[in-house]
Amino acid sequence: MMMNTSNNQAVLCGIALKEPTLSHKVHELSFYQFPLCVPRLSGQEDIIQVLCTWDAIETCEITTGSRIRINGEIRSFNNRSGIGNRLIISLFAREINLTTDEFCNEVTLFGAICKPPILRRTPLGKDITDLLLAVNRKYHRADYLPCIAWGSIAISCANLDVGDFLHINGRLQSRNYTKQINNIQTEHTAYEISIMALELPEITEEEDG
Repeated sequence: MMMNTSNNQAVLCGIALKEPTLSHKVHELSFYQFPLCVPRLSGQEDIIQVLCTWDAIETCEITTGSRIRINGEIRSFNNRSGIGNRLIISLFAREINLTTDEFCNEVTLFGAICKPPILRRTPLGKDITDLLLAVNRKYHRADYLPCIAWGSIAISCANLDVGDFLHINGRLQSRNYTKQINNIQTEHTAYEISIMALELPEITEEEDG
């Protein structure tokens, strides 16, 4: 995949599992939401929550089962309600079109590491690194996006420091897990960007001091 200099760019093609419904309003601007299913080559499916304005869907009649292509960006929202995940991740759609294209899930991000990367190893001996990337948005805002890397890319990410900038290409994926609170098990879904390619910005001699 080619690296892209855009801070936050996502292109996904999948199947709408429901028709868009009203999510909320901000200053009289209405936002709609619906789940998108994007199959992987392995046969697994990522169920992504899509958020959009009326402008993105007014000329595109989305029904359950519609195959659509979305151009947008990955957004994060800090949930303070105490219900569900604390960090809500969604795909903000700027453009939606009906399509017959093959399924795709491509994300390009440029941001800074905002927590120390955590390197761990699976029972089968595979290296994994978890990191949180801060991606700047307009109006002095930022999206905080959890990312995961495997193998040699995991080792490279584990050697990075807080504040380091990097370009990544990957896919937005969903993962179900069970959490137990007060002896009650509840099902949750986590969202993360699986890093497929990594590039560190070049540092000149002047920048390096």
